[in-house]
Amino acid sequence: MSALKLSLAVLGVTALIQALIVVASGSVALLADTIHNLSDALTAIPLAIAFILGRRLATRRYTYGYGRAEDIAGVIIVLMIFSSALIAAYESYQKIIDPKPLENVGWVMVAAVVGFLGNETVAIIRMRAGRAIGSAALVADGQHAQIDGFTSLAVFIGALGSALGFPIADPLIGLLITIAILFIVKDTVSAMYQRLMDAVDPAIVDDVEQATKQVPGVEAAREIRVRWVGHRLMAELNVTVNEDLTTRESHRIAEEVRHTLFHAQPKLAEITVHIDPCGHSGADQHELTAHHYLSGALNQSEHHAH
Repeated sequence: MSALKLSLAVLGVTALIQALIVVASGSVALLADTIHNLSDALTAIPLAIAFILGRRLATRRYTYGYGRAEDIAGVIIVLMIFSSALIAAYESYQKIIDPKPLENVGWVMVAAVVGFLGNETVAIIRMRAGRAIGSAALVADGQHAQIDGFTSLAVFIGALGSALGFPIADPLIGLLITIAILFIVKDTVSAMYQRLMDAVDPAIVDDVEQATKQVPGVEAAREIRVRWVGHRLMAELNVTVNEDLTTRESHRIAEEVRHTLFHAQPKLAEITVHIDPCGHSGADQHELTAHHYLSGALNQSEHHAH
């Protein structure tokens, strides 16, 4: 929350300075950059709301809690970024069909540098905080700000071109910024799609599997499922143990697995461990539920493997 408040203030001041210079200069490239920086500042609002909601305890209706609010905020951010691209494209088109020389070119260059410094500062703040808490949305927002810093430098180039007698350079740079924004939208949509589809880095699953196998008494680890809920990880897995162990001993092994994984993956907030008997007696321990699994499905083949 501190990172969001600070980044909102920095980008808000940056956009205000740029907006004043837009009025004085008429630079459409700077206008596009200002609109984008303002929308970037406002993305802190849905993220802040999501983080506040995420603190609420689970209920009998929302049994997994409210962590998904962060993913909804990510979708809202995508829509805001896309809207800024449409506005920038429209303003750039208007200036291309009716190009006019820039006024106060020096101030436009100053505003471009301010935009770069503001975005770079916000990028560092958001990415550092996002990585610390495991928030993909906050890290993506920081990367977004970092790219925006380079679009501010593009404004600088457009102003320089206008000063050298090429007034169309300014709206052309505005269009380039629009294209850059659309690429950001594409990457952000991809990231949010993966998050909403419960995709995780396969390396996390590998780490969970390897850490589980190191626990004494664990014979195998199967059906490992990991997903993000907001900026917290939740995991489920089946652990095979000697079927002759007592319930108390089997439960102790399950707790040891949970303890080990909490240390191996600090972002894990919830871990569910299901104990499977090894099956050395020859009995099919899953015969009762086998018909509930689709023929040929991964779960069925793994259950039968026990």
